[in-house]
Amino acid sequence: MGPSQKPNVCRRLSRRALGFFSRDAGVVQRTNLGILRALVCQESTKFKNVWTTHSKSPIAYERGRIYFDNYRCCVSSVASEPRKLYEMPKCSKSEKIEDALLWECPVGEMLPNTSDYKSSLIALTAHNWLLRISATTGKVLEKIYLASYCKFRYLSWDTPQEVIAVKSAQNKGSALAQQAGIQQPVLLYLAVFHVLPFSLIGILEINKKIFGSVTDATLSHGILIVMYSSGLVRLYSFQAITEQFMQQKLDLGCACRWGGTTGTVGEAPFGIPCNIKITDTPPLLFEVSSLENAFQIGGHPWHYIITPNKKKQKGVFHICALKDNSLAKNGVQEMECCSLESDWIYFHPDTSGRIIHVGPNQVKVLKLSEVENNSAQHQISEDFVILANREKNKNENLPTVTASGRVVKKSFNLLDDDPEQETFKIVDYEDELDLLSVVAVTQIDAEGKAHLDFHCNEYGTLLKSIPLVESWDVTYSHEVYFDRDLVLHIEQKPSRVFSCYVYQMVCDPGEEEETTNRSCK
Repeated sequence: MGPSQKPNVCRRLSRRALGFFSRDAGVVQRTNLGILRALVCQESTKFKNVWTTHSKSPIAYERGRIYFDNYRCCVSSVASEPRKLYEMPKCSKSEKIEDALLWECPVGEMLPNTSDYKSSLIALTAHNWLLRISATTGKVLEKIYLASYCKFRYLSWDTPQEVIAVKSAQNKGSALAQQAGIQQPVLLYLAVFHVLPFSLIGILEINKKIFGSVTDATLSHGILIVMYSSGLVRLYSFQAITEQFMQQKLDLGCACRWGGTTGTVGEAPFGIPCNIKITDTPPLLFEVSSLENAFQIGGHPWHYIITPNKKKQKGVFHICALKDNSLAKNGVQEMECCSLESDWIYFHPDTSGRIIHVGPNQVKVLKLSEVENNSAQHQISEDFVILANREKNKNENLPTVTASGRVVKKSFNLLDDDPEQETFKIVDYEDELDLLSVVAVTQIDAEGKAHLDFHCNEYGTLLKSIPLVESWDVTYSHEVYFDRDLVLHIEQKPSRVFSCYVYQMVCDPGEEEETTNRSCK
């Protein structure tokens, strides 16, 4: 067979207008995204830096919206130039938003209010209020007072777009108690809610009397994950804990009597009592020991990735079957590199079950498959590898002439993440366009230069490279987002100075002019 024909955008648009598609749900959307991918990756398309701004407070990005001043100001990045969507009134330090999640309307569900069908920002304030804010107007739609007995600080999805977990800061106790060596039994609290409409599942305390010398805990996909300083990670079913240890079912907005006090659940000053208190060790689902508590689950069938719990094993990753802890064939992954920064590994977010292993000079995409003639065992193999664009170092094996005239070859090797060589810094996945985005940085003279490369997610082929015009200092903190036709770079400089660089997809003006001249002749 000959090479496959490149998709023709005009033909796709014509077919869409005439309705030449199957009746499957989402076909038109997938076709539209296929057209956009073709436009993004074609040679004449450029990404132009259309806007740059600086801030003294952190800058956040979520789905076409840029947030400034602790989420008080929201700017849309969808238009040809960013425009302000809203700016909430100035507030005191205690009222500022500390963390937020973007909630998008579910498909096919009946919701109580018209406003519920539009995106909302779920925000946590410094004084323990949980807010639902309109993502387009900044209007506060709902507010819940959490509690006064702890300081809630972090928001995360337990189940994406369905269940949120609000995590408190760790309870260190008073200074006097610490001096006296008195340890607080409760390490932290987790408040768990269904979203839209908001409904309380419960507030759970993590108690050292039950779990032992626990150092942290979190909730993910209905699993309570408890971590220890020894590197031990234990998993428990949150649903089983709720069914066994919930003291009283609480409903937001309803009157409640708790500990001799009466109030309305979710309103100040009563808040929400801690209604899930574990009195006995819950059934253990799974436990494993890993260096720095690093532990991930993914793949088909379920596998997990850990680093053996020894410091000398840092950079070595074991991929094991969840059902019996057996090591996959070729399941020990170690990237042969010498660098200051360690490589990292994670399950591919495209749900293919593959694994991405990133080092300073290569990105390996690994696949998990059955061993031939043994369906019970699985093996790891390379799907494809993306290599950094490097030349063999010219300074290697330089000859040295001794005092006696003897020529001696002196060998030395640069670090794999030496700034003068192209080094991979960020790898991400654009799910709608099915592209891997890779940020590569090279130090040129006194400043670093970066470019963002788009690779085919199926084969790893380089499809597009976008130079970033701003310099890249490897000592700063960086985030890069690729979202359809937008590239956004957020940089944190010393002294908490934040910069935001916005790039929009444009057609090369030189080509446009040439096309116009040809059409006029």
